[in-house]
Amino acid sequence: MLPVAPGARTPGPMGDESVRADTQLLVHLCTRDDWSAASHAGQYRPPSLAESGFVHLSSPAQVHLPANRLFRGRRDLILLHVDARRVGAPIRWEPGVPGDPDGMLFPHLYGPLPLEAVTAVTDFGPGPDGVFAALAEDDPGRR
Repeated sequence: MLPVAPGARTPGPMGDESVRADTQLLVHLCTRDDWSAASHAGQYRPPSLAESGFVHLSSPAQVHLPANRLFRGRRDLILLHVDARRVGAPIRWEPGVPGDPDGMLFPHLYGPLPLEAVTAVTDFGPGPDGVFAALAEDDPGRR
């Protein structure tokens, strides 16, 4: 678990469709099995890359939203902590889905996720009610 890097900020809900210079850490939800397979393949290529053309990422402050929408109650999830400066492909901040807070944009990586961009891997489990909580600002899993 790593501390918050100097100069890193969690983005607000608004922004443009390019990499934000002030956002160094992003996260990606996946299963332990998916990450294990990626580790052997040399890069992470989730189904969304073929289906939508990008890898879904989140800021640490918003990751609970897709976690609850897609994975409520699952206990086999991990967070890949991604250094946006190391991905080697465009990241665009784009709208999520209906039901997300108005104006909220999510980072989408338009290419595979290279293993060297993943700086940490941490467990990400729901509470006893199956609901994922927002990460605290001082969460030790943040970098």
